[in-house]
Amino acid sequence: MSNLVIIRGGGDIASGVIQKFHRCGFKVLVLEVANPSFIRSSVSFGGAIYDNEVILEESTAIFAKNIHEINTILKNDNIAVAIDPCGQLISELKPLIVIDAILAKKNLGTTIDMAPITIGLGPGFEAKKDVDIVIETMRGHDLGKLIFHGCPMENTGVPGLIGGYCVERVIYSTTSGVIQNQKQIGDIVTKGEVIAIIEESQIIAPISGILRGIIRDGYEVPSNFKIADIDPRIEEVKNCFTISDKARTVGGAALEGALILLNKLGVLWKEK
Repeated sequence: MSNLVIIRGGGDIASGVIQKFHRCGFKVLVLEVANPSFIRSSVSFGGAIYDNEVILEESTAIFAKNIHEINTILKNDNIAVAIDPCGQLISELKPLIVIDAILAKKNLGTTIDMAPITIGLGPGFEAKKDVDIVIETMRGHDLGKLIFHGCPMENTGVPGLIGGYCVERVIYSTTSGVIQNQKQIGDIVTKGEVIAIIEESQIIAPISGILRGIIRDGYEVPSNFKIADIDPRIEEVKNCFTISDKARTVGGAALEGALILLNKLGVLWKEK
């Protein structure tokens, strides 16, 4: 397929990229790990691995177990999601564009020669070395900036500020074990309330607000692992189920970068 885009990663930020390309007519294949640890699973196309199908803002992603299923899903104008953490399908399917949207803060194996156009999101990539273009993912003035030479800002490890809260709104596991969720995404929680249990350890809400994200019930988590996210803006419940402003910005930037390079390749417009 001459307009195939393979996107490595199917989390919430990646899903902003996935949706942009899919809506604009590209065939989109998402590559994920076998057991992804999404926090914002309600807005992650990669969740099709667990649920077989995810519908998000009028785009449908379907889990594919082999290349035949991938081709069928794409021909039906849906998004295909496959388990392929090493990206082996990239060399087999030869996409026009490869986008690394894993957001691992390091490069997990994406190379500039994987496709005619390669794009990396956030720290861990150097433009013109690892990929053609890097997208800035740090919140602030440069969010979504296209970097054609060099690297984006380094990861600070500090969550973005929402409703006056920063590190307080992100919750980590206090021990390792299987998580039992007591609350679901979209629930309003009160500071001090139990939102989950890991083994016999209670996970307490550090602030009041909306449970914007929580790792999948039954997931086996290590200690000090990000498991939940609270939005203090109680009036913003709908945000739990729609693509975020950051994801839309990053997705739009990735689409812009791809179009710039496609134009340079003469794929879009040619001088008369």
